[in-house]
Amino acid sequence: MKNLDINFYAVIIGTEILNGRREDKHFTFLQNELAKYGHTLFASFIVKDDISLIENIYEMIQKDEKSVMFSFGGIGSTPDDLTRDIASKVFRKSKTQQHQQFFQDIIEKFKEEAYPYRVHMADLPPNADLIKNPINNMSGFSLNERFFFVPGFPSMAHPMLSNVIQEKFSNSRKKHRLTLLAKTSENTLIAIMNKVPTHIELSSLPIFKENKPNVELSLLGEDENELLEYFELFKNELDKKKIYYELR
Repeated sequence: MKNLDINFYAVIIGTEILNGRREDKHFTFLQNELAKYGHTLFASFIVKDDISLIENIYEMIQKDEKSVMFSFGGIGSTPDDLTRDIASKVFRKSKTQQHQQFFQDIIEKFKEEAYPYRVHMADLPPNADLIKNPINNMSGFSLNERFFFVPGFPSMAHPMLSNVIQEKFSNSRKKHRLTLLAKTSENTLIAIMNKVPTHIELSSLPIFKENKPNVELSLLGEDENELLEYFELFKNELDKKKIYYELR
């Protein structure tokens, strides 16, 4: 898969986030980390620890041939850690198998306390690759160099994925953005919006100031000249209708 044609997904697993016992920190981290290399998230999900729900989301993401997924949480040793088994079922159509290197890492770190529970963290989908955890060497794992699974703890997950993103997804094309704020409603510009090709990202954000409609219009694309061409259509339309606007 080329770095330039990827749909990035975040799956943040944790009932404790949804019920307010813990605040999510993964979305903002991942958003900022991808932005360093000119990428944006395609979709993000925060889900409870529910087998059917997680399975359905993983299956949906797998069906997207351009998908890359970062999954947070559920890879520990407690009964609510469901991710390994679900990932194995969805992405490998198989039960988990003991990953020998990870098994040895667990034994080395915890000695006799590795049994009877911690050793099961090494039960991974077949042919999984380990993602090094620089904090305590309790690895995450990846499948097909597209699907990445890390702990729910930000202190561990974030440095792990920073390394992954830098190593695998740091090549990107430069993108350009043009933005204006006009003292009118979105409706004024819809006819021009319909002329913008789909490979240019169009954002129309209605804003009310002093109870009067305004619209912030933004175009994002790789070809700066093409972007300027379509941006001029909006400026010309506003000039023709004598509508005040300012460039952002």
